[in-house]
Amino acid sequence: MDLLFPLILVALLVPMFLGMRRQKKEADKVAQMQDSLKVGDRVTTTSGLYGTVVEADDTSVDLEIAEDVVTTWLRAAIREVRVDDTDAETADDSTEGAESTDSADAPAAEETPEQTETRLTKD
Repeated sequence: MDLLFPLILVALLVPMFLGMRRQKKEADKVAQMQDSLKVGDRVTTTSGLYGTVVEADDTSVDLEIAEDVVTTWLRAAIREVRVDDTDAETADDSTEGAESTDSADAPAAEETPEQTETRLTKD
Protein backbone atom coordinates (compact mmCIF):
# COMPACT_ATOMS: atom_id res chain seq x y z
CA MET A 1 0.00 0.00 0.00
CA ASP A 2 2.92 2.32 0.70
CA LEU A 3 4.19 1.86 -2.87
CA LEU A 4 0.84 2.56 -4.51
CA PHE A 5 1.03 6.38 -4.32
CA PRO A 6 4.57 6.65 -5.76
CA LEU A 7 3.64 4.22 -8.56
CA ILE A 8 0.58 6.30 -9.45
CA LEU A 9 2.72 9.44 -9.54
CA VAL A 10 5.26 7.76 -11.82
CA ALA A 11 2.49 6.42 -14.07
CA LEU A 12 1.14 9.96 -14.48
CA LEU A 13 4.45 11.82 -14.80
CA VAL A 14 6.19 9.58 -17.36
CA PRO A 15 3.62 10.13 -20.17
CA MET A 16 3.58 13.85 -19.41
CA PHE A 17 7.39 13.99 -19.64
CA LEU A 18 7.42 12.04 -22.92
CA GLY A 19 4.72 14.32 -24.36
CA MET A 20 6.75 17.41 -23.50
CA ARG A 21 9.82 15.93 -25.21
CA ARG A 22 7.85 15.19 -28.40
CA GLN A 23 6.37 18.70 -28.39
CA LYS A 24 9.83 20.25 -27.94
CA LYS A 25 11.22 18.23 -30.86
CA GLU A 26 8.38 19.38 -33.12
CA ALA A 27 8.89 23.01 -32.07
CA ASP A 28 12.62 22.74 -32.80
CA LYS A 29 11.88 21.26 -36.23
CA VAL A 30 9.51 24.13 -37.08
CA ALA A 31 12.00 26.73 -35.81
CA GLN A 32 14.75 25.20 -37.95
CA MET A 33 12.47 25.26 -41.02
CA GLN A 34 11.60 28.93 -40.38
CA ASP A 35 15.27 29.84 -39.97
CA SER A 36 16.23 28.09 -43.22
CA LEU A 37 13.74 29.95 -45.44
CA LYS A 38 15.28 31.26 -48.63
CA VAL A 39 14.14 33.31 -51.63
CA GLY A 40 12.05 31.19 -53.99
CA ASP A 41 10.62 28.84 -51.36
CA ARG A 42 6.90 28.20 -51.77
CA VAL A 43 5.34 28.32 -48.32
CA THR A 44 2.05 28.12 -46.43
CA THR A 45 1.34 30.46 -43.52
CA THR A 46 -0.42 29.49 -40.30
CA SER A 47 -3.54 31.21 -41.61
CA GLY A 48 -3.50 29.09 -44.79
CA LEU A 49 -2.12 31.65 -47.25
CA TYR A 50 0.06 30.29 -50.06
CA GLY A 51 2.99 32.41 -51.18
CA THR A 52 6.52 32.51 -52.51
CA VAL A 53 9.38 34.03 -50.51
CA VAL A 54 10.79 37.06 -52.34
CA GLU A 55 12.82 38.55 -49.49
CA ALA A 56 13.75 37.43 -45.99
CA ASP A 57 15.46 39.05 -43.04
CA ASP A 58 15.95 38.05 -39.39
CA THR A 59 12.37 38.55 -38.21
CA SER A 60 10.16 38.89 -41.29
CA VAL A 61 9.55 37.39 -44.69
CA ASP A 62 8.09 39.07 -47.78
CA LEU A 63 5.72 36.75 -49.63
CA GLU A 64 4.44 37.20 -53.16
CA ILE A 65 0.84 35.98 -52.99
CA ALA A 66 -0.15 36.99 -56.53
CA GLU A 67 1.65 38.56 -59.45
CA ASP A 68 3.17 41.84 -58.19
CA VAL A 69 1.40 41.52 -54.79
CA VAL A 70 3.92 41.27 -51.95
CA THR A 71 3.01 41.09 -48.25
CA THR A 72 5.22 41.05 -45.17
CA TRP A 73 4.87 38.29 -42.56
CA LEU A 74 6.68 37.32 -39.39
CA ARG A 75 8.88 34.25 -39.83
CA ALA A 76 6.89 32.59 -37.05
CA ALA A 77 3.78 32.74 -39.26
CA ILE A 78 5.27 30.30 -41.77
CA ARG A 79 3.83 26.82 -41.13
CA GLU A 80 5.51 24.78 -43.86
CA VAL A 81 7.54 24.86 -47.04
CA ARG A 82 5.42 23.33 -49.81
CA VAL A 83 6.72 20.67 -52.16
CA ASP A 84 5.16 20.95 -55.59
CA ASP A 85 4.27 18.05 -57.87
CA THR A 86 7.19 18.85 -60.15
CA ASP A 87 9.58 18.72 -57.19
CA ALA A 88 8.05 15.43 -56.06
CA GLU A 89 8.46 13.94 -59.55
CA THR A 90 12.16 14.81 -59.64
CA ALA A 91 12.54 13.29 -56.17
CA ASP A 92 10.81 10.12 -57.42
CA ASP A 93 13.17 9.96 -60.40
CA SER A 94 16.19 10.19 -58.11
CA THR A 95 15.01 7.22 -56.02
CA GLU A 96 15.25 4.54 -58.69
CA GLY A 97 14.00 1.09 -57.78
CA ALA A 98 11.64 2.35 -55.11
CA GLU A 99 8.17 0.80 -55.22
CA SER A 100 5.26 3.23 -55.39
CA THR A 101 1.83 2.50 -53.97
CA ASP A 102 -1.29 2.51 -56.11
CA SER A 103 -3.01 5.01 -53.80
CA ALA A 104 -0.24 7.58 -54.33
CA ASP A 105 -0.62 7.29 -58.11
CA ALA A 106 -4.42 7.70 -58.06
CA PRO A 107 -5.61 11.26 -58.81
CA ALA A 108 -7.54 13.05 -56.08
CA ALA A 109 -11.28 13.11 -56.70
CA GLU A 110 -12.92 16.53 -56.79
CA GLU A 111 -16.30 17.24 -55.25
CA THR A 112 -19.10 18.59 -57.34
CA PRO A 113 -20.87 21.69 -56.03
CA GLU A 114 -23.86 19.50 -55.15
CA GLN A 115 -21.68 17.13 -53.10
CA THR A 116 -20.08 20.07 -51.31
CA GLU A 117 -23.51 21.55 -50.48
CA THR A 118 -24.75 18.17 -49.23
CA ARG A 119 -21.65 17.69 -47.06
CA LEU A 120 -21.88 21.16 -45.54
CA THR A 121 -25.61 20.99 -44.78
CA LYS A 122 -25.56 17.62 -43.01
CA ASP A 123 -26.75 17.75 -39.41
